[in-house]
Amino acid sequence: MISKKISNNLANSSMIRAMFEEGEKLRKIYGADKVYDFSLGNPDPEPPAEVKSALRELAGSHELKMHAYMNNAGYPEVRETIAQKINSETGLNLSFNNIVMTVGAGGALNVVLKTLLNPGEEVIVFAPFFVEYTSYIDNHGGKTVIINTDFKTFLPDPEVLKSKITPNTKAIIINTPNNPTGVVYGRDTLNSIAKVLEDKSKEYGNTIYLISDEPYRKLAYDVEVPNILTIYKNAIMIDCFSKSLSLPGERMGYIATNPEADDIDTIMNGLIYCNRVLGFVNAPALFQKVIAKSINSSVDINIYKERRDLLYNSLTEFGYECVKPDGAFYLFPKALIPDDVEFKNRAVKYNLLIVPGSGFGAPGYFRLAYCVSLETIKNSLPAFEALAKVFR
Repeated sequence: MISKKISNNLANSSMIRAMFEEGEKLRKIYGADKVYDFSLGNPDPEPPAEVKSALRELAGSHELKMHAYMNNAGYPEVRETIAQKINSETGLNLSFNNIVMTVGAGGALNVVLKTLLNPGEEVIVFAPFFVEYTSYIDNHGGKTVIINTDFKTFLPDPEVLKSKITPNTKAIIINTPNNPTGVVYGRDTLNSIAKVLEDKSKEYGNTIYLISDEPYRKLAYDVEVPNILTIYKNAIMIDCFSKSLSLPGERMGYIATNPEADDIDTIMNGLIYCNRVLGFVNAPALFQKVIAKSINSSVDINIYKERRDLLYNSLTEFGYECVKPDGAFYLFPKALIPDDVEFKNRAVKYNLLIVPGSGFGAPGYFRLAYCVSLETIKNSLPAFEALAKVFR
């Protein structure tokens, strides 16, 4: 028998994957063009031309030891490229020593949490939150403390944060642009969070870390996504190329730290060690080099902006309540009945695959991933309208 803990976790496994599997069944019955699957945040645009060109060039290269073991933090020249990219955007002074290449953002989060946490220490997350944060924290013996944001804006309240920090608080995790809401934390919000952490760190005599999970950093619509390393010196920034370069299956990410952070050398050594002992060893070799050659490219975010505008404008016209997202590729409307799981079940009858907000710590809402074709969104609109009419 497998462990009781894993057995229990399987029983409560991700609703996102469950809906994706439901979609597979419905597609076989009704045809793919009549099933409207908004369940999985799997970007559909192809990677930029620069990525494919770099991959072709490197695949035909005769460079020796391209596929050999390396430093567990990744190739120094790739890390230096990323550091200089951050410096050019922020005016900071990172070097390759402040970068660890990781197996995606999920791998990066686990590396950071293993490095920081002692058993029983607390990590604060803001609801709605990415569903696997609680599992990642639990992986490394931490305790999750959930704080609701203001559900009118999905922004955190610094005063509530201040009241929830204890001597046992080790870190907080923020996610901006946010999954599932698409909300971007502006500079004022981040400054307020940083001030709370600075004050509480002094009060308790312990560094409280700010872990910023930013896989959607480059998918922001006409708003600034401030770099957290310029706002709080004990921040740890996590980024990946799954969304910005449409490479989710390649699992390429990185951790970046501020060179002025407390005890920075020990932190970096810990991150590199944990990258190894968690079994990642290092990020994929070939794609590290692809990333370095493609660092200035990005998918066309106007693809997502067009989809957001069509879906948001249509749903609000049909009577759904929703905060307009400033980034990522998600909408997080309010369900038309209090029971979001039942609402999800009712939506399936219209071949609409949505994810209940309960899994994100926000019952009564549902998530739509609009990283699907514009045609799918257009075809789904009569179904959304028909579903809304049921509850009028």
